[in-house]
Amino acid sequence: MRRMKRILGSSLLALSFLLAAASSGCAGRVRVYDSYHRDYHRWDRREDQAYRRYWNDRHQLYRPYNRLDRDGQRDYWNWRHEHPDSDRR
Repeated sequence: MRRMKRILGSSLLALSFLLAAASSGCAGRVRVYDSYHRDYHRWDRREDQAYRRYWNDRHQLYRPYNRLDRDGQRDYWNWRHEHPDSDRR
């Protein structure tokens, strides 16, 4: 019985750590290299909002960034450098 409680307690602890890690997501840790401007961008919620604004400004349907060809990615980063966030680091 004690052994079962230890296993169950350890399992619940491990599950809580996994859920905490999964809920935090990895979006803030994804970095995208902009080879045209030779810098990295952190793809987080702010960058995702800017990317959606980019498509909205173009009056076109949204396309995932990883589905764009090199020219499309270059166009986005050119737009992005012309439209920085006011508090961008």
